Amino acid sequence: MENIVYYMAVLSTQPDYPSRCIYKEVFVRDRPWFARKRKTCLPPALFAGVHVCFVEGKQQAKLAAGQQLKLISMDRNLENARGWVEQARRVVALTGAGISTESGIPDFRGPQGLWTKNPKAEKLSDIRYYMADSEVRKLAWQQRVAHPAWNAKPNAGHLALVSLERTGRMHSLVTQNIDGLHQLAGNSPEKVVEVHGTIHQVMCMSCRWRGPMQATLDRVRAGEEDPECRSCGGILKSATISFGQPLVPEVIDRALCAAQESDLLLAIGTTLNVYPVANAVPLAKSSGARVIILNADPTPMDDMADAVLRGSIGEILPRLVQGTLPTIHKRS
Repeated sequence: MENIVYYMAVLSTQPDYPSRCIYKEVFVRDRPWFARKRKTCLPPALFAGVHVCFVEGKQQAKLAAGQQLKLISMDRNLENARGWVEQARRVVALTGAGISTESGIPDFRGPQGLWTKNPKAEKLSDIRYYMADSEVRKLAWQQRVAHPAWNAKPNAGHLALVSLERTGRMHSLVTQNIDGLHQLAGNSPEKVVEVHGTIHQVMCMSCRWRGPMQATLDRVRAGEEDPECRSCGGILKSATISFGQPLVPEVIDRALCAAQESDLLLAIGTTLNVYPVANAVPLAKSSGARVIILNADPTPMDDMADAVLRGSIGEILPRLVQGTLPTIHKRS
């Protein structure tokens, strides 16, 4: 039977007053969560992932029979999800920018995202502007010099995926991130599928030469505002996928095939709005895999998931994989 806690809800009719719900002695004001009688603040992570559904009504309105609202316990939700991880043998993790924000790398479209704060910065990620305008390239190179990835360290979320791989359950780690933090944390490079490339390499847009990014950044620091390829004189760019730039078919095929072969898909810190990689979720589901979504905000595929967890990835993901034992491969 589904683990459901029933509660009564009180809605405010004042638009500037936050919606409220009362469950026993817990008073909820979105975030943080307060204990009404004890007047103390409970850790938000304790209730991360709780889904609250309010109904329309007047202040102090009483709910009629059959109108109880469902509050799914995150602890039980997490317990179920942990059991699925323990049972799985072919886990595929799909990670997005949300797993790296706790390492100091801002996302693009979130409240503190790079493009949210500075919409003009999105031009730097458009291949058309980049190839046509040297001023755009100069600004892009300055941003690469100052990119937070050079000083970022893996956080607890990254390390949890390393622990999961060491149990032998990790089939693939598909990431939309370009920061290389999964490899730095200790995940095997052969397990990591970087669908949007990597900032740690530079490539020539003409002769396709590739090399380490830091060597080219040293040229920028030495005064070259828009460094050219030393092999052919072509335009250099980070080995990442920009808007308007085609994805690498072999990489996308590998990512989606991994999803189809999984028996558990973990979607972590991704909005699941970017295609074709977002197709990994329905592909995994249609192939019989369970789907767990861990993200700070709702995604368009939450209804497809077997479990949805909300809150800090660095707090929840270690709890999701903790205690997972190594797989035992039977001899034939």
